[in-house]
Amino acid sequence: MTDTNAGTVTLTGSPPAEAGRRPSPKRLAAASMVGTALEWFEFTLYNTMAALIFNQIFFPQFDPIAGTILAFSTYAVGYLSRPLGGFLFGRLGDRVGRREVLMWTLVLMGGCTFAIGLLPTYATIGVWGSLLLVLLRFVQGVALGGEWAGAVLLTAEQASVRHRGFQSSWAQVGAMLGIVTGMATLAFFTTWVSDASFVEWGWRVPFLASVLVVAFGVWLRKGVPESKEFEKLEKEGGKAEAPITEIFTRHLRDLLVASGSRIGSDVLFGFLVVFSLTYLTQTLGVPRPTALGGVMLGVLANGFGCLAFSALSDRIGRRIVYIGGALLSAGWISVVFVLFDSRDPVLITVALVVALVLHSAMYGPQASFVAEQFTARVRYSGSSLAYTLAGAVGGGIAPLVFATLHREYAGTLPLKIYVWATLAVTIVSVFAAKETNNRPLKT
Repeated sequence: MTDTNAGTVTLTGSPPAEAGRRPSPKRLAAASMVGTALEWFEFTLYNTMAALIFNQIFFPQFDPIAGTILAFSTYAVGYLSRPLGGFLFGRLGDRVGRREVLMWTLVLMGGCTFAIGLLPTYATIGVWGSLLLVLLRFVQGVALGGEWAGAVLLTAEQASVRHRGFQSSWAQVGAMLGIVTGMATLAFFTTWVSDASFVEWGWRVPFLASVLVVAFGVWLRKGVPESKEFEKLEKEGGKAEAPITEIFTRHLRDLLVASGSRIGSDVLFGFLVVFSLTYLTQTLGVPRPTALGGVMLGVLANGFGCLAFSALSDRIGRRIVYIGGALLSAGWISVVFVLFDSRDPVLITVALVVALVLHSAMYGPQASFVAEQFTARVRYSGSSLAYTLAGAVGGGIAPLVFATLHREYAGTLPLKIYVWATLAVTIVSVFAAKETNNRPLKT
């Protein structure tokens, strides 16, 4: 990676940094990754629990499929509340600074994850346990609404023009790191803890352990200087007074392009990493370790793919890589179901690995692509809103839609049509954008 000079500002609650300090590329990458790693660590824990046991311990009065749908609905709350966080923290990110907001979102997000681990279940306090779970997911979603954009801008605004795609993708790699860590943690507990003990107390331990990630993340981010782009705005008095208003009055097209670019990849990811576990284990009777192992290998491949395709987008363009990934994913989704239905562990793994590598052709360049749509004065707000609005109508409801379609209709065609339709939105959105690689960020 390429070092770039960055000045610093003194932020409330943060120690002053040395003037002219150059940010360490490794520390920048780690600080960018840690928040998304925590987000997707919790994502993995929650969605695996939703697919496997939360229908029993928080919604036991319903049949298994209905309980699973309710558990996924609670998951959706965490996505539907994100636009509120996008409005709140996006504005703060453009007004008080990128790093400051990232400290707040990390602590709030981690606190909610820790609290889920302490939550009484339905057996202890009845429906109040379910309601508290919904409340925590809501607050957590608000925090997540401001996390992703800040993590991306931490690297994108300090990256060289020629390598911005690659350097911005570390936030995306953090997501894969969080998923793999979450799955490895679950694999450990499901292997060494009895099913009864796992349902009784074992599921809580990974949520509680998240406090360690939060502490490490706070330490990392305290040692990273403020974005040079924000410092320049502050020095020149160019900060937006009302960045949210400015987004909707002057940058609405940019917001629609950035939001639309994410919908297809979010829905595809929701299918591959969340709903596939339910489909494989409950519908096809595939052993849980086989399903989890296939997803884990696919996610690992996705992480490497994010770096590779992001670097490729720096060379040949964001749009061609992004649209290519969407088209190939649309073609592969039919193959995925054929390989799933074979119930063969090797074929299931191949289906997931190839699908998630193709997904990374969209997901890797996505970070730089979204950030590049907006000017510096509204970049945090615009990126946050694009991320959260697309998440609410894409990834947030995807597992719920998949579960409902699977329950109401025979066969897998409705599931494939849903994926195809959302990938079409992504293709159209990316095609409508101007090419942004090897060009300075908008000022």
